[in-house]
Amino acid sequence: MTRIGNLYGPDATFLGVPAVDPDDEAQWSKAVAAIIGAPFDGGTSHRPGCRFGPQAIRTTDYLPHDGRRPSLALGVDPLVDLGVVDLGDVAMPSGDTVRSLQLLEERVAMVANAGVIPIILGGDHTIALPDVTGVARHVGWGRVSVIHFDAHADTGQTQMGSLYGHGTPMRRLIESGACRGDRFLQIGLRGYWPEPETLDWMAEQGMRSFEMGEIVARGLDDVLDEALDLAMTDCDAVFMSIDVDVVDPGSAPGTGTPEPGGLTSRQLLDAVRRIAMSVPIAGVDVVEVAPPYDHAEITAYLGNRIVLEALGGIAWRRREENGDTNRHPSDPLLDR
Repeated sequence: MTRIGNLYGPDATFLGVPAVDPDDEAQWSKAVAAIIGAPFDGGTSHRPGCRFGPQAIRTTDYLPHDGRRPSLALGVDPLVDLGVVDLGDVAMPSGDTVRSLQLLEERVAMVANAGVIPIILGGDHTIALPDVTGVARHVGWGRVSVIHFDAHADTGQTQMGSLYGHGTPMRRLIESGACRGDRFLQIGLRGYWPEPETLDWMAEQGMRSFEMGEIVARGLDDVLDEALDLAMTDCDAVFMSIDVDVVDPGSAPGTGTPEPGGLTSRQLLDAVRRIAMSVPIAGVDVVEVAPPYDHAEITAYLGNRIVLEALGGIAWRRREENGDTNRHPSDPLLDR
């Protein structure tokens, strides 16, 4: 199959990083991280439109798309330092959920098996199922913990009679054994779902959910301390799954199921960066950016910066592991 730049728009890469052919491994196997687009919104339960998310996340910026983004906070340029490339979109046929998820899992597993970190741009949260599964096929079944930012638990048994949808992927992942329930950390839950039966199932699996009330009471830093300790206990790497609706809809209106009362943009960006700096990252997905409901590209900008903060943290950690301890003095996150 030839490269698909954007399934629903003109070919464009993430901020101008090199475009590569996914079928030619020699073009991308030396990269540390690779962008994969997952333009799928067949699993939405309310407002569709996040099939256009990959294009928006790739292209929304006011700076030149020159494949460079030096970080003021970290003193790294993640796009350059990690040799980031863009494999384009996976062909995810609308109306064929099973086939779409299969194709995405194959692409993610292929990239992970080559030793490259997949950075997946969604798409609705249904894609977390093939994303984490594909990474687990490389790292090891049950050896990848998940840190999941979301307003919603996404642990439903079914969604409108289907096993697959953006309200069910976390249950499917735990049921399959791809990841362990007691190494599944959820941050930012709030609102009026799930119902008691689903909450009971989550408790039986040992899932740890940090609801917004707890985050407000304890502080996000304290919550992250606990989440990071749990994530790396008897696991080898972390997958970060970030639903933009974890952020208050005043700062992220372009999403399908907005829930008032969430994190600020600043809190989420700092948290993503800190996690990527602190633990080995096996994969990242950023989901539920729905441009049709966005205003002034607010949510698209946030999605773009989430990716950059994750990549920046990965680049900083690799630099530290290689013995370069030159730290930028202005960022207190570096002293934690």
